[in-house]
Amino acid sequence: MVSHPGRGLHGQAVEELGRRIIRGDYPPGSVVDPAKFETELGVSKTVVREALRVLAAKGLLESRQKRGTTIRPRADWNLLDSDLLRWQGSSAPTEGFLEDLAEVRAIVEPAGARLAATRRTPSDLDALRQALDAMAAAGTDAEAMVEADLAFHRALLDAAHNELLSRMEVVIEAGLRVRDRIVHGARHFADSIPVHQTLLAAIEAGDPDAAVAAVESLLAQASDDLEAVRAREEHDDVATDPLPKEAP
Repeated sequence: MVSHPGRGLHGQAVEELGRRIIRGDYPPGSVVDPAKFETELGVSKTVVREALRVLAAKGLLESRQKRGTTIRPRADWNLLDSDLLRWQGSSAPTEGFLEDLAEVRAIVEPAGARLAATRRTPSDLDALRQALDAMAAAGTDAEAMVEADLAFHRALLDAAHNELLSRMEVVIEAGLRVRDRIVHGARHFADSIPVHQTLLAAIEAGDPDAAVAAVESLLAQASDDLEAVRAREEHDDVATDPLPKEAP
C-alpha cells in the first residue's frame, strides 16, 4: 500500500481509494467490492468501511441495499472538497481540470486583489512580504518556491477580509500547486518575483486598479509558463520518437 506520512491506516485507505476513483479506475455506476479492498490494501474490514464512509460523504460513493456500494456520477461529487481537488491534480491532471482551475483563478484573484488593496492591514502586508522573501530565497528549490507562492496567494485572499472569499483558498491552492509543480519542476520558467512585487506594491499603495492589473499580468504569465512547458514536452516527445520505417 502507498505510504502517506503522518496518516494512519484509515487515512491511507481514504487517500488510495479516493485517488483511484478520481483517476477513473472505477467508472461511475460501477459496483465496488469492499472485501477486495481489504485484500488489496492489506487492512481490516473496519478500516475499509470507515474509508468508504468518508468517501461517501464527499459524494463519491453511495450504498444501497441489494445494489451494494457504487460510484456516483461525477455531477454528484463534491468537487470543491480540498481532498478531491488535491487528488485531481496530484497525478496527471486533465486539460479540462487545468482550464477550469485557471478560469476560477481569473474570477477570484482579481476580486481578491481589489479588496485587499483597500482592506489590507499591517499584518497582511507583513504576511505578503514574508512570502515574497521566501520566494526570493527559494532559488532553484522547486518545492520551496511552490510553498512560498502558495503562502503569497493565501495571504492575498486573507487580506481581502472576506470569509467566503478566503475559503476559495482550497481552489486557488489546488490550481497553483498543479501549475507550480509542472512549471517549477521543469526548471524553465519566467521569473515571477517581479510581478508579485508589483502586486504587493499596488496593495501597499492602496491602488485597487493597479492591484487588479498586476494579478491579471501574473495570471497571464502563469498561463504562458504552463504552455511553454507543454510545448517543450511535446517537442521532446516528438524528438525521441523512432523514425518511421521505410516501406519494403
